[in-house]
Parts: sequence; structure tokens; C-alpha cells
Amino acid sequence: MKKSTKRVSVTLSAILGASLILSACGGAAEKSNSSDGSKSASDEKTYSFRIADNQPDNYPTVLGDKKFAELVNQKSNGRIKVSVFANGQLGDEKSVIEQVQLGAVEFARVSTGPLAEFSKQLGVFSLPYIFDNSEHQWNFLNGEKGQELLKSLEGAKMLGLAYYDSGSRNFYTNKPVKSVDELKGHKIRVQQSQINIDMISALGGSATPMPYGEVFSSLQTGVIDGAENNLPSYVSANHYQVAKNIILDGHQRVPEVVIMSKSVWDKLSDKDKKIIQEAAQESVKTEREEWAKMEKESEAKMKESGVNIVKVEDVKPWQQKVKPVIDKYRAEYSDVLDAIDKARK
Repeated sequence: MKKSTKRVSVTLSAILGASLILSACGGAAEKSNSSDGSKSASDEKTYSFRIADNQPDNYPTVLGDKKFAELVNQKSNGRIKVSVFANGQLGDEKSVIEQVQLGAVEFARVSTGPLAEFSKQLGVFSLPYIFDNSEHQWNFLNGEKGQELLKSLEGAKMLGLAYYDSGSRNFYTNKPVKSVDELKGHKIRVQQSQINIDMISALGGSATPMPYGEVFSSLQTGVIDGAENNLPSYVSANHYQVAKNIILDGHQRVPEVVIMSKSVWDKLSDKDKKIIQEAAQESVKTEREEWAKMEKESEAKMKESGVNIVKVEDVKPWQQKVKPVIDKYRAEYSDVLDAIDKARK
């Protein structure tokens, strides 16, 4: 009961806070028509919004958030202000999503992982090796079906504005793994997900779900043989110190999404909707550049510490191994998977 009460109080506080902000800053300015009867610039409403992010202040997604806020301010001539709240100040991803649905928080940057609970088709990104590389992924995300997935959130009282990059997830192990066959028999830590468990089994390994905070000591003591994540996380969690072999297989590419409250969106003028949409799309360039920069810095640190890095030149053998997994879930994501296949160039 205590935990439930705490969540309710946090959400109510957020709602009250948002109401105060909107009442103070979100109302229309004094209406004073010009001499010819047309509305002047001062007639347009002013807003003060917030965007939530659970990552640190200098993380690529937060830098993307800041660019988004900057662009909104510029395009609206200062009428619309967006304040960035990083480090999970407004709550974890799940609670922030709920606040966006309520309109208590206007914007958030979250992973497509938890969003799959609200739009089932977004769960497709958890499937292994559906993208050959980053170019293939972004061809799809920027295409008709990728943009359609963003719109699918509207039924859950949210609006998907843009995708952000989060790289690819790769396997890292105590002993070198140079090919898909060498992963056989390895105990690999995965997130608690049936798709992840199915993936490891198809690759010949033994899936071991466990909390993220236990991974370092489990690698150190040999409870597990390896784990998987993107390069920045591999480095920032210091896993590279105890599992000094990584194979860049890119088995999952799970993008981030900038979301907006549908109830807030519906109250905006067409002009302001365009400003928000354009700013979100234009901020993607900054976020992707910052992500690429962070990956290069992470790889440089890995090399300095003597990590053995194996690059997968041909992903087809890996894709062939997990074909039974794709077949198992194909009925759920058939249209999306067809579009992903067509996005190859």
C-alpha cells in the first residue's frame, strides 16, 4: 500500500505542478487587434512546457532534448519554452509515460521498449537481427511504416514526434567469441523478456535474466559468461573491465522516441503544432551526431584498456540462427517486418 500511495502522490504533484505552469504561462496573451482588425503577434498564446529524460545531463538523448527545446524557442520567437529535466527528475520511464498520458508532463524521451505496452507493434524492435546495420534501420524509421508506428501511439493518448538513436546491442564475454558458433554454451545475462530468452537459446547459449546492477559482480565471479548492451553502457557500467571481449554483432537496435501528450497537442494551434513537429524532427540530427561521437569515445576507451573487439562483417549467419525466433513472432509483426525487409538498399 505504501508504494502505491507514493506513486499516486508523485503523479498528483506532477499534475498540480503542470496546472500551475499552464495557468501562469499557458494562457492566451491579451487580445488587442491591430487597426486593420487582424490579430497581432501578441495575440498568440505563450506556453511553458517540460520534457523528461532519465539519462545524465551530457547524454546524447538529453543533448537532443536541449536542441529540441532551443529550436522550439527560436521558431516560436520565445512564445513556447521547453525546460529539460534530465537524470530522471520527473520519474522513471514508466511513470513519466503515465504522466504524459495525463498531460501532467508535456514531453518525454523514452525507449520504444516500454512503449510497446501501449502500442504493440513497437515491440518489433526487440526482435533480433531484423536490421542489417544502422543505415538499414534509419531507412525504415524514416520511411512510411516507421512514421506510421510513431502515430500508433495516439490511441494511448500520446504522440510520437521523432526517433532518437540508441545504437546497437552487442555481446561481451569473459572468453573471446569470434563467430556465432562460438557463442554456444555461454551463460549470457539478458533483460527479462521472452524474446531475449528465445534469441539466446536459438544462438546456442543459456539465457540468464538478472537485474542490471548484479551484472558486474556476476561477470567478475563467473556466475555468467557474458552479457549484452550498447557500447556506451558497456563502458559506463565498467563491464569492459571484467568482460574484455566484445563482438559487434548488433543483434538488437531499439530506438528512442520523443513523445508528447495528446491532450496538450490537441490544444495547440496548427502553427504551433508545426513548430513542435519541425523542431523534434530537426533535433534528431544533433542527437544522432552526439550518439556517434559517444560511441567513438567508448570504443577508444575500450581499445586503451585492451578490450578484444571483433567486428561482424556478415550478419547473415546470425540471422539464419534466429530465424525460428522471427518465425515464432512473425504473425504479430508481419506488416512491419515486410516493411523492414523492403527498407534494405
